[in-house]
Amino acid sequence: MVECFQGNLLDELLKLLKLEKIEENIFRGESQDLGFGNVFGGQVLGQSLSAASQTVQSSRQVHSMHGYFMRAGDSTKPIVYTVDCIRDGKSFTTRRVVAVQKGRPIFSMSASFQVEESGFEHQDTMPPDIPGPEGIESQTETSRKIAHMIPIDIVDKLVCEKPIEIRVVNPVNPFAPKKLPPRKYAWFKAISTMPDDMAAHRYMLAYASDFNLSTTALYPHGQTFWSPDMQMASLDHSMWFHRDFRMDDWLLYDMNSPSACKSRGLNIGNIFNRNGTLVATVAQEGLIRYRGK
Repeated sequence: MVECFQGNLLDELLKLLKLEKIEENIFRGESQDLGFGNVFGGQVLGQSLSAASQTVQSSRQVHSMHGYFMRAGDSTKPIVYTVDCIRDGKSFTTRRVVAVQKGRPIFSMSASFQVEESGFEHQDTMPPDIPGPEGIESQTETSRKIAHMIPIDIVDKLVCEKPIEIRVVNPVNPFAPKKLPPRKYAWFKAISTMPDDMAAHRYMLAYASDFNLSTTALYPHGQTFWSPDMQMASLDHSMWFHRDFRMDDWLLYDMNSPSACKSRGLNIGNIFNRNGTLVATVAQEGLIRYRGK
């Protein structure tokens, strides 16, 4: 049975990330099953930022968040988010969020929000000669072509339509990978028009930022998430939001892995809009434990 998002795919995801307020500074979010049993890390990132944002006045927007994954989440159970309102200053607001499931914390995050200010401006430039998203196969289309190789218990979830379309510029064959430099490029956007609430665009970006990033560290080693001897998990995740953007316009995720050692891989990502404006930066360290020879 296919368990895809039903109805309007994007509305379903926005509802998932919006959360239910059950008490002052306490929220509850449902979980989605992307086919792997455990909760997708991006879901917890997006919901945590959504919870924190709902305790901050709308004139202040998140500029950074730093989180740690502590336990795997159960995708069949809801998650409760408690927000600690640490500080409300003249320019900055600080929040701490703990995600709890089955009575135990599975994720913790600190986030900082800032009033709108002007100041000095500079940024990294978008990599040159990266082809645009037009004509690049989506990950869903790729999954359909190799559906016969995907485990039967999760194939339906990988080949159904998604609320965020992702087109990897330089993909690897997940079942026959070649060694490549630790650099990956992917275009992504929401599949339909988003509301004008900029907080929603930011927690949607937090959700999307967990796709593809950790596997960049496997490129130079000729391994993928599907390799039978690989054990992978996100350990931490940080984001810095630089400039305004829209999730319903194409964004380029420029990912690289500067280091892998001791069964951990570090991945850094810059996110640009189509005009080359740097809108966000992401850093994540993940477990990449190889049990083969």
